[in-house]
Formats: sequence, C-alpha cells, structure tokens
Amino acid sequence: MNSTSSDIDPSDFREVCGRYATGVTVITVLDREGRPFGVTANSFTSVSLDPPLVQFSLDRGASVFPVFENADFFVVNVLARGQQQLSSWFSKNSEGFEEVPHATWASGCPILDGCLANIECTKYAVYDGGDHVIILGRVGRLIGAANGEPLLFYRGAYGDFS
Repeated sequence: MNSTSSDIDPSDFREVCGRYATGVTVITVLDREGRPFGVTANSFTSVSLDPPLVQFSLDRGASVFPVFENADFFVVNVLARGQQQLSSWFSKNSEGFEEVPHATWASGCPILDGCLANIECTKYAVYDGGDHVIILGRVGRLIGAANGEPLLFYRGAYGDFS
C-alpha cells in the first residue's frame, strides 16, 4: 500500500489513518428551535490553552451538518469505556435524547451522563477541511470525571487498554 499524494485511494487512506487509536466523543448541539442533536466524532483534539480552544471535524454530508453550521454553542462529551452504545447510536442517528440520560448547562446543549469529560464551547471559528469542516470552540465550562477509562477506537473497532 504505497501511494503518492496524487493517487491516494480513499479506502486506503481511511485504513491507514485507522491505525491511529483515538478516543470517542459525542458532540451535542441545539437547533434554532431548541431541539437537541448529537453526532459521534473521533476527530476531537485540544488546540490552545490561551484562549482555551478545542476542535472537531464534521462531514459536510452529515444529516446534522446544517444544525452545527447554524449553532453558536456545542458540547464535547468524551465517552467512557462502556458507552459504546451511545457512540454507535449517534454515529447513525442525530436525535433520540428521550432515552439518553443527560443534563444541560448555560447553552442548553445536552451534557451526557457518565462521560469522562464534558466541555461546553462557544463556536470560535470554522475552517474548510475538504469534504469536512473543522469547527473550533472556545471552552466556557468543563468537568472531568474523577476516574474511569476512555472508550477507544482503533482500526474500525472499539477497544480498551486491556
């Protein structure tokens, strides 16, 4: 699987990038009518300490893309080991909060229960990222669990440290 940048096969690119283990998040948001939506993302990372910024990438073709495009706030929910069902749900559905235990903070965006961390953000900037957009958020409020292990994703499957 050797390629130059001019002939990169998308499936090869996905497979090779899948060799990088990532944590799993569900990014939550409210639409203009106040309805909650969420999407699973493993493209999350911190960007800056001053100001405190984080980022994630969102597929332009995602059904929930217009909601995120118009939202001023979002919450990054860092999933814990044992929350694979939440990840799977929000990778296929953007709605369904009736069955998902959650709270809210100032923005009203869902804060999912049982996560390793919840990070409430104000949208700071949006950048072109090809078939995705890169959304930066300025952190306004956060909480981290005292203990727990992350839900990990590697080579197309969920895993843990064991």
